[in-house]
Amino acid sequence: MASGMLLDETPLFDPSLLQELDWSSNTVSFSPAISPSQPGEGLVLRPLCTADLDRGFYKVLSQLTVAGDVTEEQFKANFEHMKKSGDYFVIVVEDTNLGQIVATATLIIEHKFIHACAKRGRVEEVVVSDVCRGKQLGKLLVSTLTLLSKKLQCYKITLECAEKCGVL
Repeated sequence: MASGMLLDETPLFDPSLLQELDWSSNTVSFSPAISPSQPGEGLVLRPLCTADLDRGFYKVLSQLTVAGDVTEEQFKANFEHMKKSGDYFVIVVEDTNLGQIVATATLIIEHKFIHACAKRGRVEEVVVSDVCRGKQLGKLLVSTLTLLSKKLQCYKITLECAEKCGVL
């Protein structure tokens, strides 16, 4: 491993963006009630950080599609590119009891010339680990990223989905 390639807790984006979301404007109902700040017992919803590579981030992604074999260096380089661009918002749910990532979703901001150079949000790669399905986490991730896209002034948001879309 190259020096300075250490995996750490540096978030992909400012966590305060999630903390400042106005959850009261969320229109989706949750039963029992959960929110980004209280996603469930022992769970934390937060931005992706490089240390999540060792917390099973790829194990969760591989339940969605072929994640591929990625070296620590590749992961770190991609992370840095995404962080620098400021247009990638990958959120994860960590089970703090297991120290494992159990869900993730990505919001990508596209810059348009239309609508007076507006921004559009795209939600992709929504996946919940099979051990955590049925806890409304998919719905929570999509609702969180929808509110985040509004906060980031996107004029619209779309959910990219494979043909065999799972149920949120």
